Amino acid sequence: MTKAAAHPRFHTWRERQIQRCNSELGGSAASVTHPIIAFELSEGCTVGCWFCGIAADRFKGHFAYTDDNAALWRGAVTHARELFGPAVRTGFCYWATDPCDNPDYDSFLFDYYRITGALPQTTTAAPLKNQALTRRIMALFDRHRTVTNRFSILTTRQLDQIHAAFTPEELMGVEMVMQQKEALTAKAKAGRAEVRREKLREAGKSDKISLVEHDHTTIACVSGFLVNMLRGRIQLVTPVPGSKRWPLGYRILGERFFKTAGEFRAGLESLIDAHMSIGMPSDRPLRFRADLKYSPGDKSFTLQSRGAEHTINDAAGAVSIGELIARGAHTASQLITQAATAGADILLVADLIDQLFDAGLLEEDFDDTFAERQNEGMIMRAAALERAMAGAAPHAGPA
Repeated sequence: MTKAAAHPRFHTWRERQIQRCNSELGGSAASVTHPIIAFELSEGCTVGCWFCGIAADRFKGHFAYTDDNAALWRGAVTHARELFGPAVRTGFCYWATDPCDNPDYDSFLFDYYRITGALPQTTTAAPLKNQALTRRIMALFDRHRTVTNRFSILTTRQLDQIHAAFTPEELMGVEMVMQQKEALTAKAKAGRAEVRREKLREAGKSDKISLVEHDHTTIACVSGFLVNMLRGRIQLVTPVPGSKRWPLGYRILGERFFKTAGEFRAGLESLIDAHMSIGMPSDRPLRFRADLKYSPGDKSFTLQSRGAEHTINDAAGAVSIGELIARGAHTASQLITQAATAGADILLVADLIDQLFDAGLLEEDFDDTFAERQNEGMIMRAAALERAMAGAAPHAGPA
C-alpha cells in the first residue's frame, strides 16, 4: 500500500505542507522529516530545559501500561496503521515529554513494533534517570534496529556520567546531541529559547544564547497528528517558523478527544474531513503566504521567501492573476469570475490557483483559535519554569 493509497487526502495535505516548509522554514527545512504521527505517553516533562523549543509543561503524570491502557494503545496504533499503511512507521512516542518519564515506555515501544513492523526512535534528555529502562530501550534497538536513538546532553558533567554508566559498545546505537552551553548546536527561534532572547533584548544585552547562531526556526517535525494518550487528545499539526502567532514553531489546525480506540479513529477521520480539501476552497480568501515577497514581472511574477525563490508563469490572459492574489481581496471563486470578465481563460486561471495551492504558496492559516491558546500556554509555562528555577539549585543535568 502506497502512502497516497492509504489515505489520498491526507497524503495530498502532507505533501503540500512539505512544499511549504521547504520554502518557509529556512535553515531548519533540511532537517524536518515530516513524520505523520507522534504520541505523548506522559503529560509534561521533568527535565525543564531552559531552551526547549516547544516549551514543555511541568510534569503531571504518565500513561501507565495497565491492561485497559495497553488495549487502548494497541487499538490506536492499529487504527493508525489501517488508515495510513506503512507511513505509520515514521511515528514516535514523545513530543513535549521525555520518554524516560514513563517507566513503561519500552512496553509501548514493543507494542508499536509488533503492530507496525518498525521500532520508534527514542530521544531522551534523562538517560540516567532510570538506567534499567534506558538499557531496555537500548536492548530493543539492538534486537529490532531503528533510526539511531539520541541522548540530549545538557551539561559536560552529564556527558561524563553517561560515559561512566555505559560502555562504548552499549552506546554504538546512540547519537549524543550536544545541547550544553559550550556546544556548537544552535537553539531554535521558538519556545523558551526565544523567550530568553527577548528578555536579553529587553535588557539591552546581546540576544546570542549559543556559540553558533543560524536560521533555525523550529524543532517541530510532524506534519500530521500529535496524540497525548493521557489526555486522550489528538491535534492536527505542521511545522512553521516560531513567531508571536505560533511561538512553539508548529501550527495547530484542529483537535479532537477520545476515550476508546474507535473514538481515536473517528477523531483522525474527522480532522481529515475538516481540514484536508483536495483543492483550494472556493469560499476562502485567496492570498499569498504572509512571509512571501511578491514581485510582478512580464507575464510572470516572483515569490521570495527566506528559503527559496519561486518564479510563476502568469500568462492566463489580459489580467494578472498574481496581482489579484497579492491584493488578497477575493475568494477563489470571485477571482475566477473577475478574471473571466477580463477575458482570461478560466481553466488556466483555475489550474494556476491549484498549482499555487499544491506548492504551499497560498495562505491557509486563518483560524486564530489555537494560535491564541498556544501563545497563552507558552507564556504561562515560561513564567512557571522561571519561578521554579529561581527557587532551585543550579541544574546539573538529569541524575
